[in-house]
Amino acid sequence: MALVVPEDLLNAAIKVRLAAYTPFSNFKVGAALLSETGRILVGANVENSSYGLTRCAEQSAVLAMVSSGERCFESIVVYTDTDIPTTPCGACRQILYEFSPKAHVFSVASSGDVLHSLVSDLLPNGFTLDDPLLKT
Repeated sequence: MALVVPEDLLNAAIKVRLAAYTPFSNFKVGAALLSETGRILVGANVENSSYGLTRCAEQSAVLAMVSSGERCFESIVVYTDTDIPTTPCGACRQILYEFSPKAHVFSVASSGDVLHSLVSDLLPNGFTLDDPLLKT
């Protein structure tokens, strides 16, 4: 049975995408995650003249989650204005894995196409320290 994209997360991701700061690529991405306590936290990508300092929407959402005192999320929706869904980049996969390797990831394109996976499917054998607090 296919999972349905959580509508509240999708709407939040679409809305926050408009806040993205992308003067170089004009590739706006919005992400919304559902924390384990039921809070929705959002992030948009933020580019920087020093390209290495650019932050993806998924990273921004996780940083908002951690800054609010949360440490785990159940699912995340990543929305892009594209014909096909855009999955998280490698750096985002690692950050998502750090906090919730079993979380659901919904990559949603404006065309309506959706890819669903678990974080651990996107980053098999992901890196963690042997700290049991980092594993879910």
